[in-house]
Amino acid sequence: MRTSSNPAFRNLPRSAAGTPYAGFDQPYGQPGYGAPAGYGAPMGYGAPRTSSDAATRPMTVDDVVMKTGASLGVTLLAGVITAIWAQAQVAAGSMGAITGAMIGGLLVGLVLSLIITFKQVANAPMTLAYAAAEGVFLGALTGVFELVYPGIALQAILGSAAVFVVMLVVYKTGAVKVTPKFRKWMIGALGGVAIVMLVNLVLALFGINTGLRDGSGLAIVFSLVVIGIAAFSFLLDFDMADEAIRQGVPAKFAWYVAFGLLVTLVWLYLEILRLLSYLQQD
Repeated sequence: MRTSSNPAFRNLPRSAAGTPYAGFDQPYGQPGYGAPAGYGAPMGYGAPRTSSDAATRPMTVDDVVMKTGASLGVTLLAGVITAIWAQAQVAAGSMGAITGAMIGGLLVGLVLSLIITFKQVANAPMTLAYAAAEGVFLGALTGVFELVYPGIALQAILGSAAVFVVMLVVYKTGAVKVTPKFRKWMIGALGGVAIVMLVNLVLALFGINTGLRDGSGLAIVFSLVVIGIAAFSFLLDFDMADEAIRQGVPAKFAWYVAFGLLVTLVWLYLEILRLLSYLQQD
């Protein structure tokens, strides 16, 4: 039985006969995105909703690459446009508009992710809408960071891309094997980080500083730990996508895989952006 760190990969679709594909007859999964934006909600059971024509051929690696590329492209485009707009708003002294864009993008992304996750929706409109919402959120946030720390946006993007590529190479070469024991360790690590982040958030609301998010040495170490966990969770995501391809799930499920990978990438980017801001503080 395969498990992924990402809630988007908890269940795979069923065959046309209504029976689970081999190897996917039991529910599985654990918190994925974690506390940063609240996307670690457990998934419901069932199969991603796919049209009948999408079931005529099995999913391939090309399907995953193209759908993931399209989703990342939408996020990047929306992010760049929003970041440029955010910088113009800062120059005009309109921080309220930027805050509204960040909150709006975050909430829309959260709602869409919950719908996709709980209802197992696998289609282009929902995945691309989620990608656009995350682009607006990340763009508004990055635009402000870029004004305070020039060059941080490009560094965060390159850092996230580098981590993704490195972990893909690690997975493909088998340098780190995705074993049942590895999955259990990852589930525990993700659950632990989610709990710590949630507790830290609650304490922060009451004005209590735990030192995990204030740019201190402890905050830097914590961010490095979170980045490491996010990076290794890609191995579980890759393994799940690989298994889906081997089992011949419907081609349209590639949109669901793209959504799951994007969730982890957004989490990774946010944490790298945060770490870079710590390192550039005086």
